[in-house]
Amino acid sequence: MIGTLLLIIAAPSLAGYEEGLASAKAGNFAHALKEWKPLAEQGNAAAQYNLAIMYSNGKGVPQDHQQALMWFRKAAEQGVAAAQLNLAVMYANGQGTPQNYQLAADWYQKAAEQGLADAQFKLGLMYDQGQGVPQNFNKALIWYRKAAEQSHAAAQFILGFSYASGKGIPQDYQQALAWYLKAAKQGEVAAQVNLGIMYANGRGVPRDSRQAAAWFGKAAEQGEPTAQFNLGFMYENGRGVPQDDQQAVTWYRKAAEQGHAKAQFNLGILYANGRGVPQDSRQAAAWYSKAAEQGEPTAQFNLGLMYENGRGVPQDDQQAVTWYRKAAEQGHANAQFNLGVSYANGQCVPKDYVLAYMLFSLSANNGAEHAGKSRETIAKKMTPDQLEESQILTSNWKAGQPLPTQSKTGLR
Repeated sequence: MIGTLLLIIAAPSLAGYEEGLASAKAGNFAHALKEWKPLAEQGNAAAQYNLAIMYSNGKGVPQDHQQALMWFRKAAEQGVAAAQLNLAVMYANGQGTPQNYQLAADWYQKAAEQGLADAQFKLGLMYDQGQGVPQNFNKALIWYRKAAEQSHAAAQFILGFSYASGKGIPQDYQQALAWYLKAAKQGEVAAQVNLGIMYANGRGVPRDSRQAAAWFGKAAEQGEPTAQFNLGFMYENGRGVPQDDQQAVTWYRKAAEQGHAKAQFNLGILYANGRGVPQDSRQAAAWYSKAAEQGEPTAQFNLGLMYENGRGVPQDDQQAVTWYRKAAEQGHANAQFNLGVSYANGQCVPKDYVLAYMLFSLSANNGAEHAGKSRETIAKKMTPDQLEESQILTSNWKAGQPLPTQSKTGLR
């Protein structure tokens, strides 16, 4: 729905407007149309606007965005701010007309200058994103602030975010907190999440896990997956709330079912360990798999372990190597070590001491103490050329790059 019926009392000489309004409120849009259309054709701005709403939403008439656009324009040209806003929305979305950000910005500007908070906010977005106007963060902030001062929750959130991040404005956590609070109290879910993060990390406020949990809870109840994950984490670890694995499972599951990778991974951990749910390796593997497919490296490593050991999935060394490689390429130390073992032993990959040495080196560099000893052991089996190649590969590789699948000198 683009807008609502405009509650404007027409001049006494325009009989029929109030009758149409009463009919529309009663749900009798056919009679409202009968009363308003002649008035709209005679130039009554309120009737033009309401006719546009009816065509836009298919109330009393077949939905027709072109007719809606025409009547919004007529009312907008007479200075009806709500019509100017809705006309801008239609140009921005390409409804009933080819998309035209410049015309959208022009009409947002007209409505914003009349003090319409939503138009001020949307004009701020257009300056922020450079849509229809040259990108200008300073102008965006001016319009965000105007909307925020009229209690526009999304504008208050963006203003808070701007202060928190220092985007286009000096960083100021106290100002960020103040604007987030205003937005959060109106139910703005992103502000509730960010407030929770500020309290959890002690950023701009004293660290307060109870406040963090409370704000995460408000956002979680609105279905926000990051808040659900964070609330699950707080229940799992007893931060700001009593420790409760069953509550942790509940909130992780809600986030996981929305595709939150870390929640999927943590839910897998709880199933693997039988915390808050009966121990179930198949469920653990299933949730690890969902997180692993989204690129969560520890889930990829754990899934590799489950394939290697046949826990929750059929034993499959090839699958284990596949998932170890995916995690290793993201810099996961233990996955790098296990993949190195596969190359050292020729397990589902060609035996290759150069790649084994490289992977043990990367693993050791990432903090796996046991990898250093394995590197020393494999080095004793290598020629000087192999050691040189491995050291070059190690120094040139960066996390996020594909790992080589074979070396020039290390095949055995």
